[in-house]
Amino acid sequence: MYLTIDGIEKSFPHQKKGQVKVLDNINLEVEKGQFVSIVGPSGCGKSTLLYLVAGLEKADKGEIRIAGKKVTGAGPERVVVFQEDGLFPWLTVLENVTYGLLLKGMPKKLAEKKALDMLKMVHLSNYTNAHPHQLSGGMKQRVSIARALVMEPDILLMDEPFAALDEQTRMVLHNELIEIWKKTHVTILFITHNIREAVLLSERIVVFETRPGKIKATFSSNTMKDGIMPNDIMFHLEQKILVSLQDEIEKVLKEEMGDDYIFKTGSLHRDSSGDLGSHI
Repeated sequence: MYLTIDGIEKSFPHQKKGQVKVLDNINLEVEKGQFVSIVGPSGCGKSTLLYLVAGLEKADKGEIRIAGKKVTGAGPERVVVFQEDGLFPWLTVLENVTYGLLLKGMPKKLAEKKALDMLKMVHLSNYTNAHPHQLSGGMKQRVSIARALVMEPDILLMDEPFAALDEQTRMVLHNELIEIWKKTHVTILFITHNIREAVLLSERIVVFETRPGKIKATFSSNTMKDGIMPNDIMFHLEQKILVSLQDEIEKVLKEEMGDDYIFKTGSLHRDSSGDLGSHI
């Protein structure tokens, strides 16, 4: 197995509660080139797991291995795309995408050629000299994806990268991400609150319990890779995932609202966005 997450536990200090466990005995295997999404209630540790895989955080217990090698810190084979684009406002689009390559010591002409090829893939060839403030939110995220992919990572780690975008822009970027995935064969670990997004994009969907995060269920999805899934099958899968999350959402609401909240079993429904966050 290419990516192995073995018995991971992680806690963080809390001002009133001391240590709060965020992840508890996470075991997950991801094949090379696979697209896996993680969904779950807010605060269940989805992003924390992503940062552990990236090497930006260290686990309290367990280990993460890539191609059999233990992760001990950040590495060039893993690149993160965050919800915020994180572009340098004083650099042009081309300069933002070449930045990492130049840091690695790549000659400028070669770096620019690679960056231009990647910008063509994300349909931004006409904006190479633009600055971030001149771009829409969707265009900024495409620059972020290009900046990540130009480094030729083996694993692309995406932390709710489309959460702040409008529905139309998100749909466009879904299609572009799938096409990029098909062309590059990169392994993708994708964090999202949006159930429909997970169903559309992923080969596997991992459902987390509420804090401390544990894997509650996994689902298989054959959607964009082999063609668009029929709406009735997609709806059925979304409902199965939502049902698996119903108890977890209840726990979050009870914790936040206490006795003021009375949860009605089966009250969750599929809204137009499939966004889990709309129920929390």
